[in-house]
Amino acid sequence: MAVGKDDVEIVKPRTDKRHYRRLVLSNSLQVLLISDPDTDKCAASMNVTVGSFSDPVGLEGLAHFLEHMLFYASEKYPLEDSYSKYITEHGGSTNAFTSSEHTNYYFDVNTDCFEEALDRFAQFFIKPLMSADATMREIKAVDSGNWDTLAVRPKDRGQDTRHELLKFYDENYSANLMHLVVYTKESLDKIQTLVEDKFQEIRNTDRSCYQLPGQPCTSEHLQILVRAVPIKQGHKLRIAWPITPSIHHYKEAPCRYLSHLIGHEGEGSLFYVLKTLGWATGLFAGEGDWTLEFSFFEVVIELTDAGHEHMQEIVGLLFKYINLLQQSGACKWIFDEVHSSYMCIY
Repeated sequence: MAVGKDDVEIVKPRTDKRHYRRLVLSNSLQVLLISDPDTDKCAASMNVTVGSFSDPVGLEGLAHFLEHMLFYASEKYPLEDSYSKYITEHGGSTNAFTSSEHTNYYFDVNTDCFEEALDRFAQFFIKPLMSADATMREIKAVDSGNWDTLAVRPKDRGQDTRHELLKFYDENYSANLMHLVVYTKESLDKIQTLVEDKFQEIRNTDRSCYQLPGQPCTSEHLQILVRAVPIKQGHKLRIAWPITPSIHHYKEAPCRYLSHLIGHEGEGSLFYVLKTLGWATGLFAGEGDWTLEFSFFEVVIELTDAGHEHMQEIVGLLFKYINLLQQSGACKWIFDEVHSSYMCIY
C-alpha cells in the first residue's frame, strides 16, 4: 500500500496526453507513474543511490559487478538469463549502468507482456540468486582485469568474493535508496496497483546515501597539462573545469546553455573556425562526470595532424570564445531556443 500519493504538476507541452503520479510505498520506495494512452511500448527504470564510490576498499568494481550479477537469475525465476531472453522475445531491450553514486537498471517491452516483465524486473531487488558458479563465470566474462581485482587479490587476503557481493547487496540495496519510474498505457490507478503488488517486498533497511563531501581538485591539480600517448590513431584535446553540478540548477540548465554555444557547428562558431583552418574534425562540449558534490565541464576536440601542431593556438581560440560569451552575458532568445529544443526531445 502506498503511504503517499499525489498527481505531480509537470511542465509539459500542451500536446502531452500523458498523466503522472508520484507515490511512496510503505517500504519507502519512491515511484513515478506515467500513463500514456498512445504508447505501443511499456518501460521501467530503477535507480539505486549506490555506485562505485561505495566499493569496499580492495574490491574496487564490486558495485558494477553486482549490476551484472542481478541479470542472471532470481529465486522466483531461477533459469539463468531468462529475464533478458523474455524481454528480447517480446520486442524489448534492457540494460544498466553504474556511475559514481548511482546504479540504474531499465527495460522496455511490448505492452501485452509488461506485467510479467515488470515482475521479473522486480526480483532483481527482492531475491536475486547470485550463485557461486555464476559469480565465478561472470568475473571471467566481463573483463580480464576483473580476475585480478575480484578473484586473485581477494583470495590472497582470505576474502570470498561471492560473500562480499552478497554482503554489499544486503547492506546497500535498500528500498529507501531506490527510485522507480514506470511508463505504460494503463491508467494510473491500475499501474499503482501493479507496482504495489510487485515492489512492496523490497526490503527497507533505512540506509543513508553515501556522500563524499569536498572537491577532488585542489589548486595543485588545476592549470596543468597532461600528455598521453593514445592506443588508437588520432589526436584528442580535452579541457576540463571543475564546476558546481548542474543538477543544483536544473531549471536554468547552465551547462546545457554553454554546451549549446561552445559545441555549435554553424558559421561563426569555434568549431567552424577550427574546421576552416584544418585543425579539427569534431568538437564536443558539456558536463562530464558528476556527483551531487562536484562536477566537470569538458570541451573535447578531435584534432587533425595539423591541429596537433597548433594545440596552443586552439586553446587560445577556445578561451577567446569563452571570454566573448562572458562579455555578452546570457541571452534570453538563446535560452528559449535551447529550452524549446530540449522540451521537443521529451
